[in-house]
Amino acid sequence: MVKGDNSSNDPPMNWNYIGNAAAVALLRSHVAHGSLRQAYLFSGPSGVGRRTLALRFAQAVNCLNPPQAGEFCGVCRACHLLAEMRHPDLEIVAAEQRGGILRVEQIRELQHRLSLSPYEGRYRIALILRFEEANLNAQNALLKTLEEPPPKVILLITVEDSENLLPTIVSRCEVVRLRPLAAEALAQTLIEKQAAEAPLAAQVARLAGGRAGIALRLLHHPEERQRQFQVIEDHLRLLGSSYLDRFATAERYARELNKAEITLLLDAWLAFWRDVTLYAHQDRQHLTYPDFQDAVAAIVAKIGEERSLQALRQIHQMRQVLQGNVNLRLALEVLFLNLPNLSLPQSATQSALEEAQTP
Repeated sequence: MVKGDNSSNDPPMNWNYIGNAAAVALLRSHVAHGSLRQAYLFSGPSGVGRRTLALRFAQAVNCLNPPQAGEFCGVCRACHLLAEMRHPDLEIVAAEQRGGILRVEQIRELQHRLSLSPYEGRYRIALILRFEEANLNAQNALLKTLEEPPPKVILLITVEDSENLLPTIVSRCEVVRLRPLAAEALAQTLIEKQAAEAPLAAQVARLAGGRAGIALRLLHHPEERQRQFQVIEDHLRLLGSSYLDRFATAERYARELNKAEITLLLDAWLAFWRDVTLYAHQDRQHLTYPDFQDAVAAIVAKIGEERSLQALRQIHQMRQVLQGNVNLRLALEVLFLNLPNLSLPQSATQSALEEAQTP
C-alpha cells in the first residue's frame, strides 16, 4: 500500500499528473522493474484523479515507444487510444449512471472478455470505475477473478473509500491511496502549469478542496464555478425556508438528482459550514467561500459555534449514509429538518454571487 505524498519538495507533476508524487513513483517503479501486480485499487475522494492516474499507468504499461523504463511517450497509437479510453485492450466497467448500481452481470461479462488474449498491447487492462457502487454479488464475482486472475490482465479499480469493499478484495490489490493537495500548492501548480491568473487559481483550488481533477474542470469551465456558488445560494435559501418547503425541496432533490450529484451538493455544504466554524474561531484566511463571508458572519452571530458544528456533523453523517442503500427522499427530509432555521438578512447574501463571478 502506498499513500499519496504531497510534500512541497516533490515535483508538482509526474506523468503529466498533478500531485501524489509517491503514488506515481511507485507505479512507475512497478513498470520499470517488471514487477506489475495483477490488481491495483486507486482509493481517494471523487475528483482527486483516480481514473486519470489509472489511465496514465495503463499508458506506461502498454506504450509502444517508452522513452525510458517506467515512462510513456504519449504520442504512439497505444498512448493515444488509452488516453481516449478507446484502446482495444482496455475494458471499462461502471454503473450505468453515477450513483447507480454496478451489477454482477457486468462483472461476468467482463470476466468473459478478459479470458481473451490481448489484441495489441502487452496486457489487457480492466478499468473498473467507482467500485463502491458494486452490489455484493458483483463484489463476490470480482473476488473470484482476483483469486484466479487470467494471464496478461491487470485490473485497475477506483473507489472513494476502500472500507466500502469486501476486505478480501482489498487484501488482493495493491492499494494506491490518493489525497488532495493543499489548496496553496494546487493553486501554485495551476499558475505554473495551466497559466492561470493567481486570483482565479486560488479560488478554484479552494472550491475544489485540493482535488486536482475538480480544480481543472472549474478552471476551464466558468459555468461550473458559477454553479458552485449557486449551490451555496440555494442552501442559504433552504435554511430560511419553512418545514413545508424543506419537505418539497427534499422531494425535488430525490426526484431530480442521483446519489453522486447529491454527494457533490453535500461536499459544497460541508465546505460552507466548515467556513462557519472557522469564522467562529476568528479564522478569515482559509475560507472556501470568502464571498459569502457576510452570510457566514450572520450565521455565527445567530446560532454560535456549537449549533454550527451540529449542522456540520449532520451533513457529514448524511454523506456517510449515502455510501449504502438508502431512501434518498427520507434521508434528505431528516437532514433538512435537523438543519437550523435561519432567516438571514438579504444584505448578507445578495451580493455574494455577483462578486464570486469575477475573482
